[in-house]
Order: sequence, then C-alpha cells, then structure tokens
Amino acid sequence: MIKLNVLYPKSTESQFDIDYFLKVHVPLVKERLIPMGLKNIDIEEGLVGPTPDVPPAYALIGSLNFETLDQLQQAMNTHSAELIADIPNFTNVQPIMQVSQDR
Repeated sequence: MIKLNVLYPKSTESQFDIDYFLKVHVPLVKERLIPMGLKNIDIEEGLVGPTPDVPPAYALIGSLNFETLDQLQQAMNTHSAELIADIPNFTNVQPIMQVSQDR
C-alpha cells in the first residue's frame, strides 16, 4: 500500500477546525480521489505528546492510501491544486507531506 501522509504541526499559534476538516475537506478528498484509486483515509487527531503534560507534535495526521504510486501521482496531479487550496479553510499551518510504502 502506498500512502500520502499529511501531517499538520501543532503549536501555540496554530489553529485547526476539526469539524470543517471532517465534514467538508474529507468528503471533498473522497469525492475527487476515490475514482482515481483512493482505497481509504486514516485520520489520527493528536491528543498529547510522549507524556500527558506535553502537547502533541501534530494536530492531525492523515494518510491517503492507494494501491500504487502511479495512482497516487495521477490523483494528485489532477486534484492537488483544489485540495491544497482548501487547507486555509481549516488550518493556518502548512502541512508536511511524505509518500510512504507499507512494509
């Protein structure tokens, strides 16, 4: 499985609207990318860091899962501009992105 991991860093200045993300952004991602091979999306909301008194490093980590790197690249070539343009609607941080493969 090929994954596009999208990590949203958390800081004292960062904002993240989880309701918008879940109700608007995720459905938009699914609508655009499922026809292009998206298998599923994993979403992890950060709660705490390594100990309960430490804030999480990331507000949210999302993984877009595809069977092949080709599918991921074609999907992102087609729809990344629209999906990235929606990011300011739910956060004021620039996400970190990485493509990975399950082993």
